[in-house]
Amino acid sequence: MTVAPATGPDLPGWALRMVWRDLCFMHWPVAPHLLTPGLPRGLELDTYGGQAWLGVVPFRMTGVAPRGLPSVPGLSDFAELNLRTYVTVGGVPGVWFYSLDAAQPLGVRLARSLFHLPYFDARLWASRERGVTRYAGLRTHRGQPPLRFAAAYRPEGEEFTAPDGSLEDFLTHRLFLYSADRQGRIYRGPITHRPWPLRRARAVIRENTLAAPLGLDLMGLGEPHLLHAERLDVRAGLIRRV
Repeated sequence: MTVAPATGPDLPGWALRMVWRDLCFMHWPVAPHLLTPGLPRGLELDTYGGQAWLGVVPFRMTGVAPRGLPSVPGLSDFAELNLRTYVTVGGVPGVWFYSLDAAQPLGVRLARSLFHLPYFDARLWASRERGVTRYAGLRTHRGQPPLRFAAAYRPEGEEFTAPDGSLEDFLTHRLFLYSADRQGRIYRGPITHRPWPLRRARAVIRENTLAAPLGLDLMGLGEPHLLHAERLDVRAGLIRRV
């Protein structure tokens, strides 16, 4: 089957290409006052109907490579797991990452130095069989607690595009990421892709301590809002200070 290349808002001078696969958006509603203290100055928490959302997103990255260069076996394909919420700066909405675990040591160091993103070394396992993705992770980054995640998930129902203004649109349609350096200076980086090819999902989460540094136990917050995407081709631009 031929998959259409990434489309969406034009991104002249994009710097990095990648493919996101077998991705599951797992989101929990959280009171805004629980997330606001952990944000750097200059970021405003973005809410939907007055409610903040905290997301755990397991997936696989493939074909990761700078523009004009080929992907490299062993370096360009790896599992990733992130903890995120949603923010705005100057009215521009985007994603704020509390953490990004990756099973690619070189990628972790490049992302930390070039994009000021909180990437961490981790052992991650992801496999898919008969439509079910089984995913497990253990953070192994030096000086960090050994946070854990384990789940199985699968898509169900028909594929759809999130309607404008819907909760699904709010949680997934984010064309900028934000990061901060050690001095607290804020940076913004653009991404582009076609509209998310979403399906509803079902999941069994056996372990999830990713939000422990925020003082939150996601296992005690009830069932998450779940969405699944099989594949998304993505282009990313360089970050710039806001």
